[in-house]
Amino acid sequence: MSDLPTLPVTFRPGSTRVVLLTAAVAIFVVITAVAMLLEQLSPGERVSFVFTALLLDAVLLLLARPKVVVDDDGVTVVNLTNKRRLEWAEILQVTLRPGDPWVFLNLSDGTSLPALGIQPGLAKQRAIADARVLRALVEARSGADPEQHRN
Repeated sequence: MSDLPTLPVTFRPGSTRVVLLTAAVAIFVVITAVAMLLEQLSPGERVSFVFTALLLDAVLLLLARPKVVVDDDGVTVVNLTNKRRLEWAEILQVTLRPGDPWVFLNLSDGTSLPALGIQPGLAKQRAIADARVLRALVEARSGADPEQHRN
């Protein structure tokens, strides 16, 4: 692929992220409004409503966190609860097979790292295109054999 993007570039599930962030705002507003409008609630009960809304929002924000950041030095994979920095040479293969929930990075240490920042959920064609771009970047930067990356 000759038209590689200018680095740094960030891949994230845009549609899914918009849905999750919109839901987080809506849930917080609705639950807080209900807590304030119900006159029979004590101040402690109102606080517990708002606290529950914040907990739900925290979960939704956690689900909206995944991304893959690519720069000149390597790839940073941010998943739900962890973040891992990879050098280009550590990535042997980028795969997104039919039915996969997200991209997988096969690494030089024999493990496979899920990259939740590229997932075909709501935007399948975009995820496929992003996976191809990431694969091309890995091939260009790592100097690996491109035939090894065709899955």
